[in-house]
Amino acid sequence: MQQVSLRIVGQATRQQLRRSLSTTRVGAMSHIGGLPIKYTSEVKIEHLPLAFSSSDSRFFDKTTLKVTGPLGERTMPIEPFVSLEFVQPNGPQSSSTESQLLVSVGNSAERKQRQMWGTTRACINNCVIGVTEGFSATLRFVGVGYRAAIENGQLALRLGYSHPINLDIPEGLKVSVPTPTRVLINGIDLQQVKLFAAKVRKWKKPEPYNQKGIFIDDETIAKKDGKKK
Repeated sequence: MQQVSLRIVGQATRQQLRRSLSTTRVGAMSHIGGLPIKYTSEVKIEHLPLAFSSSDSRFFDKTTLKVTGPLGERTMPIEPFVSLEFVQPNGPQSSSTESQLLVSVGNSAERKQRQMWGTTRACINNCVIGVTEGFSATLRFVGVGYRAAIENGQLALRLGYSHPINLDIPEGLKVSVPTPTRVLINGIDLQQVKLFAAKVRKWKKPEPYNQKGIFIDDETIAKKDGKKK
């Protein structure tokens, strides 16, 4: 009987120790979501109480955030549990000329809200960067005869196929070809810039044996040796 009691007490002690060493935090903070978004007077951010879309049911309960800057305008949906707080510089005598936007959620202990906290903050920050500085991607063509050109408002690719590949340039993007083996893509939407770069890259993905293909920015791949006889 005494051994059984000691065994039960030992199990209870281990369970208590396990609970005390648990790293799970209730109401955990988001390292990204808690960072303020700083922007200058040339950027205007408006949180509109309008549904982001009147035709797509996924956005009926989401409000609209509009960011306007020197390079253009961006809009994005805001979840109903996300709160935005605008902090203006403290008067004309303040040393700071930048405004700040703070992002928070209603219940940080809820998994979805905690996940969307950092995501929303990152998307808003990308909007601010997009309308002020813009985003870019550089495509490098490596291979004999691989080249690109702008023809009739389209991006024409010659990649060793029997015919050229003509791609329509999406609205909102600026595509230039400074040299036949280099393509520059510029725009205010980071997702649109990278998506079009990936669309071009898929026609001749870099291969590891001869190191040929279309590379994005500073992309590199490990070289592989061919079969040795």
